[in-house]
Amino acid sequence: MITDTEIKMKGFRVLLESLGEVEAERFISLIMQEPFDYTKWQRTLLANTTAPELSASAMRFRREECLDE
Repeated sequence: MITDTEIKMKGFRVLLESLGEVEAERFISLIMQEPFDYTKWQRTLLANTTAPELSASAMRFRREECLDE
């Protein structure tokens, strides 16, 4: 199990790599401005997605990731 500090560092690294500095700061600002229930958001995130759609999306993502390596 990793520490809270390690989780924050990894999270910031992922945000920066994925969004860049400006958009990562914007994302953090948006999260801090409004009440955000991550658990509730996760429950509704893929609510209308079927298992085959989710699988196809995961496979596409994996293929793209392999191309980037």
